[in-house]
Amino acid sequence: MPDLLHDFWQWLLAVPHLGLYLSVGWVVYLILLGGWIVLQERAPAATLSWLLGLAALPYLGFLVYLVFGPQRIRRHRLRRSRARVALPATATAGAGGEAAELARLGQATTGLPITSASAVQLLVDGAATYDALLQAVAQAREHVHLEYYIYAADRSGTALRDALVERARAGVAVRVLLDAVGSAACPRRFFAPLLAAGGELAWFHPMRFGRIWRRTWLNLRSHRKIVVIDGRVGFTGGINITDEQNERLRADAYRDLHLRLEGDAVRSLQVLFVEDWAYATGQRDFIAAVARAMPPPCPGPIAAQILSSGPDSPWEAIHRLHVGAIHAATRRVWLVTPYFVPDEAAMMALTSAALAGLDVRVLVPRRSDSRLVTWAARSYFDDLLAAGARIYEYGPRMLHTKALLVDEELAIVGSANFDPRSFRLNFEVCVLLRDTEFAAALARLIEGEFASAPRVRGDRPRPLWTVRLPEALARLLSPLL
Repeated sequence: MPDLLHDFWQWLLAVPHLGLYLSVGWVVYLILLGGWIVLQERAPAATLSWLLGLAALPYLGFLVYLVFGPQRIRRHRLRRSRARVALPATATAGAGGEAAELARLGQATTGLPITSASAVQLLVDGAATYDALLQAVAQAREHVHLEYYIYAADRSGTALRDALVERARAGVAVRVLLDAVGSAACPRRFFAPLLAAGGELAWFHPMRFGRIWRRTWLNLRSHRKIVVIDGRVGFTGGINITDEQNERLRADAYRDLHLRLEGDAVRSLQVLFVEDWAYATGQRDFIAAVARAMPPPCPGPIAAQILSSGPDSPWEAIHRLHVGAIHAATRRVWLVTPYFVPDEAAMMALTSAALAGLDVRVLVPRRSDSRLVTWAARSYFDDLLAAGARIYEYGPRMLHTKALLVDEELAIVGSANFDPRSFRLNFEVCVLLRDTEFAAALARLIEGEFASAPRVRGDRPRPLWTVRLPEALARLLSPLL
């Protein structure tokens, strides 16, 4: 091999006018790829960053952009919209005032109407979530639909798989959709018993590096956690299927939050799963059977709206609803997130609320599972503290909860972190709930977290080399985190 490389290098150096050819190739490369990037019409700062990076990495930059560059999935919107037409969500009359404005914003950006729930249960941590999930699966009679970012082949994953196998053998339609990157460590043979029992398995955006004529979607993941059982019971939130989130099995399990829903809001979760399944598999024949199995509409007392976002839409619905809800606040804004990397709009909303005298509090992990994200998050603390916000760092467990509580009745809970990846790159799902009892229960939970989380002080030590410089460098990478 060294001899071959040496011979190739000598041959390359012997090519006449090699420098001219490389220079011309580099200029053509910059014009073509630069024009492609400019025509994406992204934010000027992001566009300039990509142009400078690609100029500094001739040819190799193209591969980097191909894998990690901004992407939109325009060609597949039609497939998703057709699935939605076949299984429409159920609308419920909403409130007036600012509540109506947020509802209209949610419907305009997601296509999902404001609806209602007859019951909403907060599930704290993995053990309670898995117990409720296994119980609901055992009661399934028509279908069980699951979509997860992470599904691990461990004790927690095996327990759920075996419950699905039992239902599939009983004639229940079982469909499992997993993200190909998040669940990459879970071997396909793990689900062999489910497939043998008649269940179905699909992968969201599987890797296709061998197809050089098609752009890989390594950077566009389904971060959603959705379970729908017979169209009557739904689950969503931040908890994946893994022992890492089961405190019965691990003392260091993530601290997290999930929701169990009943009522018409479950239909919207069903719509999202059906869209994702049809998109990932190309199947449509199953939609009619799913629609027939859905229970008739029955409005409940809890106003609810399912929020979805992803790179197949330019509207960043979950981002807009978070920012809109913060701007609509009149008394308090409590934000809980494992990854706090706000963009300019989100920081403006939070600091404006704090400067206006509202009770603004942000709860983040003392140390997340990414040191880079921890540094980036802390780079925003000083501006928030100067505006009057309070910041708490939860420990010793990793905080994985994603929740926003506004005033006395509005809450958003789901899979989306407060960062650019969740707002722009990932397929996410959240639930916007407007209910005083639910908000009070969530407030009690968050207050308990505040009590066990040290408050960040403005006069904390911040050495240049070990704190300020790493935070500043990490902040430069915020759009990529």
